[in-house]
Amino acid sequence: MSPRFQMRQAWTIATIEMRRAFFSKRAFWVYLLALFPSVIFIGHGIDSKIRLDRYKSRGVVAPAALDSIRAGMTDQEVIAKLGAASEDDSHTSRKRERTGDDEDGKRKWEEKVTHHRRLAYFDGSRRANFWFEEGILRDSQVGELLNFEEDRSVFAAVFQYFYLRLAIFFGCLGIFMNLFRGEMLDKTLHFWFLAPARREVLLLGKYLAGLVASSVIFTAGALLCFAAMLWPHSPSEVAAYWQGSGMGHTFRYALAAMLGCVGYGSVFLAAGLLLRNPIIPAVVLLTWEGINGFLPDVLQKLSVLYYLQSLCPVPAPTDPGMPALLKLILSPAAPASPWVAVLGLLAVTALVLWAAAQAVKRLEINYSTE
Repeated sequence: MSPRFQMRQAWTIATIEMRRAFFSKRAFWVYLLALFPSVIFIGHGIDSKIRLDRYKSRGVVAPAALDSIRAGMTDQEVIAKLGAASEDDSHTSRKRERTGDDEDGKRKWEEKVTHHRRLAYFDGSRRANFWFEEGILRDSQVGELLNFEEDRSVFAAVFQYFYLRLAIFFGCLGIFMNLFRGEMLDKTLHFWFLAPARREVLLLGKYLAGLVASSVIFTAGALLCFAAMLWPHSPSEVAAYWQGSGMGHTFRYALAAMLGCVGYGSVFLAAGLLLRNPIIPAVVLLTWEGINGFLPDVLQKLSVLYYLQSLCPVPAPTDPGMPALLKLILSPAAPASPWVAVLGLLAVTALVLWAAAQAVKRLEINYSTE
């Protein structure tokens, strides 16, 4: 049979298997993994829109006037500059203070009463809170209601820590492990082996089906999450981002998600052929990828995660509350160039699929042992 005919056979097998990969009850939870972060970002966007509208309805001050407020000003001076506050809260605190001792050596106490006031303003994008004690400005807090750079950093963390390490990993485990192992458990694999197609062609067709399904689900999920992150921000900010690095960032996130399915998919497909218990390779690989940042540089480059993170346009932020000892031990290797990352993942995938092809040639069906 010619290679062209074999490719047509593989694609025919893939189209049949895709229906099961997309609509199988076993794969339903994969959709939940892919869409879960989008729900969070959409909820954040709705909350931000509601708060933005509420603050605007209470009045907007000029940004220059807001920046002119300095510590030490009185509450009346602030009101004269900015007008009536959108929120005006007052309360009184009482505190006992020792004032000395009387003639008999007994302690003398005096109750000190302090009047506090908080004024809140909004300039269209920033929320400002001013705290006064006895009418004097003692503290202030001015921050963006929606911080574009901060949200981009949050998305980078969600993509690298959730999508790459968990969602795509376990999604590929569920999809690709079932391609052969699931049919063995259902006692239907022999029907495929009776078809007039070489086993390597069957392997390729099943891999293509799993790859298309996982790539569509997780790439679409990541892009939907990315769109949900951009949605609440001002059109001018989003337009400037698209004109700058936005398209490049979007492409690299989508490429990383797809190549994650390529790499993890081949590993779990081979594991389903070579090992009877899928839990063992999953735990080993998950542990290896989880400790990746703590390994020497050479060992870090032997993981799928290293090359996927090299494709990400924004590095994931680290937890500021991380213990000092972990920060000392954590030493991520320098990222590979995009071309090296792509070629490296494709080379590893080709090697794993070759090993899987050798295994499927020798596979003997014995349902009684499954």
